[in-house]
Amino acid sequence: MQQIANLLVIKDNQVLLLKKPRRDWYVAPGGKMEPRESVYEGAIREFTEETGTKPVNPHLKGIFTMVIKDDANENILDEWMLYTFVAYDLIGTPYKETAEGILEWHPVESLKVLPMAEGDRTNLLFAVSELGIQYGTFYYTEQFKLLNEEIQKSLEGDIH
Repeated sequence: MQQIANLLVIKDNQVLLLKKPRRDWYVAPGGKMEPRESVYEGAIREFTEETGTKPVNPHLKGIFTMVIKDDANENILDEWMLYTFVAYDLIGTPYKETAEGILEWHPVESLKVLPMAEGDRTNLLFAVSELGIQYGTFYYTEQFKLLNEEIQKSLEGDIH
């Protein structure tokens, strides 16, 4: 199963997003992990490759299974794991554009309305607004229409 790590930087009430040319959808910078690479290392490496910057003190915010089903909703065509990290600062100035797309800063609130996969919206809105870690499974059609999402959450730190 393919593993993907992405990383969202939140700074001054803005988020750094990558606009992918294929669908003109926004994503958190990230990509496929390499063999024997930890999810932490993969998130930092992918973010740095795609932005030209280094995230400061990233931490895990979500672990998700992404499932693509055929149009009849009977067969699984693809499945991968997504690990989402968040950082609150970065070192360097992000590229304007890369082979992966265009990098843009957007107000945190824009995550509610920017074009993106609906599972990404659920994931990123949690990452910017709630404590803890979110887990879940997102089921999509081949055209990335969200069929269903199953979400669980856990809180950070000690609960007395």
